[in-house]
Amino acid sequence: MKINVSYKFKRPGILTVFLLLYRVWAQVPTAPANPPADERYKTDILLIVAHPDDDSLAAPYLAKAIYDEHKHVSVIYGTRGDAGGNAVGNEQAASLGAVREIEGRRALASMGILNVWFLNAPDTPGQDVLHSLETWGHGACLEKVVRLVRLTRPEVILTWLPVYVAGENHDDHQAAGVLATEAFDLAADPVAFPEQLAAPRDRTSIGNYGEGLHPWQAKKIYYFSDATHFEFLEGRGPQYKTSEVSPAKGLSYATIATNAWMSDKSQLPPNATDLKKYLDQYLSEPVRFVLGKSLVKGNTTGDVFQGISPGPIPYRRAQGYELGVKEGMSLQLGGPWAYYREFWRAHQLEHLSQLLSPETASGGPDNTIWVPLLIHNDTDATRQVTLRSVLPPGWAEKPGPMIYTVAAHDAYPVQVNLVAAASQKGAWQRVTWTAEADGQSVGSVTLRVHVNYNGVPQ
Repeated sequence: MKINVSYKFKRPGILTVFLLLYRVWAQVPTAPANPPADERYKTDILLIVAHPDDDSLAAPYLAKAIYDEHKHVSVIYGTRGDAGGNAVGNEQAASLGAVREIEGRRALASMGILNVWFLNAPDTPGQDVLHSLETWGHGACLEKVVRLVRLTRPEVILTWLPVYVAGENHDDHQAAGVLATEAFDLAADPVAFPEQLAAPRDRTSIGNYGEGLHPWQAKKIYYFSDATHFEFLEGRGPQYKTSEVSPAKGLSYATIATNAWMSDKSQLPPNATDLKKYLDQYLSEPVRFVLGKSLVKGNTTGDVFQGISPGPIPYRRAQGYELGVKEGMSLQLGGPWAYYREFWRAHQLEHLSQLLSPETASGGPDNTIWVPLLIHNDTDATRQVTLRSVLPPGWAEKPGPMIYTVAAHDAYPVQVNLVAAASQKGAWQRVTWTAEADGQSVGSVTLRVHVNYNGVPQ
């Protein structure tokens, strides 16, 4: 007997397929949510300065931003101010640094500013920004500042003006401005300090590496200055009257800032008369900003937050340093002046070169002035260069007129030391240097000097 057996295979229905897929899908666990950036540290304004009490120059504006505009402010101090004087006690050096850190934190806390960091760089009294960048450890400090910009994600950065001015002109102030500018341009760069951007392998465990931060591009950077004169700041950025009264606090912004400043007792004049004179001068001036760079729409003198909307913006790569082509012979100011010429160009801040002509102030009890000069020889032959100066009456100079041998495609650094006439104290003077080679002029430079000892050595 023959038996025929046939099998019919039916195509599974849509419902059957869905059920099978659902069973497979239901067995796949859902990954935990990727944590966003820590909102506790998100800030609107990041103030980057050098010493405890530097914040006082911008404090009236910060009071307005905090109390009436409800902005969140964070602060980075480059140093603890450990090389200054002490108006109230014997504590000095590292102990003074500890005192001033406490004072600085208390002053800021009185205005509701709690997120405060110190770079722990040494307080370096002087006026040459290159000195501070050297003692601070430029690269290590820049890494820290970039990290804190990425952590706090500021909309705006406020800092010292990176320009050599006649005034207090502390080299630490200038160094803070340099680092803040560099961090503004680097924090959104994915290849700058990439270890900060690497995801940790297990964020809940110990011994991790990879910091888990994200690139961040701040939208604006503003500068302020401690120059002895302010006319060069007019029209360069917004200004805020310190005498205006805060609607929220019922006090003038200057009063709010002054009340906070009273925590910095080690740095205040010890007697009431001098303190009142100091404060009267401080209260009479507006807060003046220079707009360094803006990556959003707005005008130069508009409000600090003009054009700013919440949220990230794309990374804007700065031009970066490009070596300029020199030909023939030339004479230039060296040291910090030479550095700033290239720094401004690298960070698209050429407009800072137009703020004022090169200037400085006499320093030390004997009114001395240090001036570095550079004689450039961008020819194919060694040249003999005669350097001469034109000094104001009563001034002295070392080394004086001299012939310098400058090798081909080399630069000869000349260190000039001047002594200003004490009778000219409080006045502006001009000093000019001229250079000649083979009987022909190869250039000249002029420096404005304010004859007024300011307490900070060059």
